[in-house]
Amino acid sequence: MGKVGNALSKAAESEAIENKERKVKKSGKRNKGPAIPDSWEERFRFGLQYMPEVAENIRTLRTRILYPVMGKSPRSILVTSASPGEGKSYICANLGLSLSQGVDSYCMVVDCDLRRPTQHRLFGVSNLKGVSDYLQAQVPLENLICKSGVPKLSILPCGSLPENPSELSGSSNMVALIEELEARYDDRLIVLDSPPLNAAAETAILAQQVDGVVLVVRHGQSRREHIRALVETIGRDKIIGVVFNAYKTNLLDYKVFGYYSDYQSKYYYTDE
Repeated sequence: MGKVGNALSKAAESEAIENKERKVKKSGKRNKGPAIPDSWEERFRFGLQYMPEVAENIRTLRTRILYPVMGKSPRSILVTSASPGEGKSYICANLGLSLSQGVDSYCMVVDCDLRRPTQHRLFGVSNLKGVSDYLQAQVPLENLICKSGVPKLSILPCGSLPENPSELSGSSNMVALIEELEARYDDRLIVLDSPPLNAAAETAILAQQVDGVVLVVRHGQSRREHIRALVETIGRDKIIGVVFNAYKTNLLDYKVFGYYSDYQSKYYYTDE
């Protein structure tokens, strides 16, 4: 198929998606839950409101985290993937929101992806200040944390992109950040969005500073050797679950998520 054919195909696909969105909105089949702020990214809101299978699978993940079969529930959780484009930032945002909806749960989502930050766009908060300012200038945390617009969920965005993300992410200041978050905000679960391991080696260092790691794997595309290397690097004992992005959809596509594109609409969780 030539360029013209590809363009026509994409145009038809886009029109079909828009028609589907209109039909879903018109039907009024929305997920029950707290009101979603208008400032949040439009298609992030659409997924939360009109895609119940996503919410249900994320709730399963939440339950496994809050009520583990063995051991204590983790206080700090790193969400990562082997490679870019597997959906880890979207999973991180959904998980943070779901955790905050627990009866006794408060949550903070921290964007530690100093290369391609996403959380500020999803939650509609400013990215002028954030993690990078704490790491480079020791700006107090209370001056960096943003309200998400829903109860019990706060956001610590990435901040301005640094010139040396690898050095900052693997520095003692990053360790101090995680320790201070856990100590000062002991009523909250801390969920960190990190770069993919193959795109940023410092993710392996971050993984050792948290209580548990959630791996996001794009079913049918993630390479086995990359996943195996990721598990070996992080350590099996650190991994509390795997999320499989199994069904492809363009409802949450690159127009929204940019670098982390082609997000999936349904998730599976396993602790095997």
